[in-house]
Amino acid sequence: MGAIVFNATTAALMVMMFNGGLDLLGRDTLRGRRTPWAAVALTALALAGVLTQLCWSGAMDAVDDDPAKSGWWRVVTAVFMQNGGLLGGAWNIATLAAVAALADWFWGAPRTLALFLAGILLPEHLDALLGVGGHHSTDPRNFAGSSGATYFLGATLAAALLLRALRARRADAAGAGRAKELLLAAGVPVLGLVLWFAQANGHGLVSCYGFLLGALALCLPGPRPATAPAPAQAPASAAS
Repeated sequence: MGAIVFNATTAALMVMMFNGGLDLLGRDTLRGRRTPWAAVALTALALAGVLTQLCWSGAMDAVDDDPAKSGWWRVVTAVFMQNGGLLGGAWNIATLAAVAALADWFWGAPRTLALFLAGILLPEHLDALLGVGGHHSTDPRNFAGSSGATYFLGATLAAALLLRALRARRADAAGAGRAKELLLAAGVPVLGLVLWFAQANGHGLVSCYGFLLGALALCLPGPRPATAPAPAQAPASAAS
């Protein structure tokens, strides 16, 4: 029962981030967008990792991120291996493809790859800085898997959605129409913290890390990503 609840709440967090990304970009605009090459590359690497596992029984031992083993490359190569069984691996690759595509369309390919890499490298160091536990204390991958970096990347989109909705409300531009976006975006770090404290679910805490980095990334100079326009306000009724 505990595993079912864990998986259900983890999936719910991903659904929130995915829907936030759709709202950020505009659900009706996806068909005409360019090919998200960063997402294609990351998904191809994940599929190549699975194929390697199927063809080589020693693949996991060779490249996973078990702290008992040496190898500076393991923290990166382990992300493209899957250890959650058939369903877990399929979920990880499907969510990676979907979230990376949304991120690519919003951030652009270079920033998407940089944020994904941050999702691989930063959580372990932030854990140590915050004193939340020992090595890999919040790493949801159990030494392998793409889920941690994917949740980190998805949370950057929630941060962007929240900041956009807050700006719209301050400007009194379709403020009421942004209430749903505010709740959806703010719900990502809130649910993430709940999952961490209630279940020690690493997906929750890495999502909080990604949310903070996404907010910081929006402060950096560079081209502004294209997002969905603010909902149009209903015209005022004419005086009789």
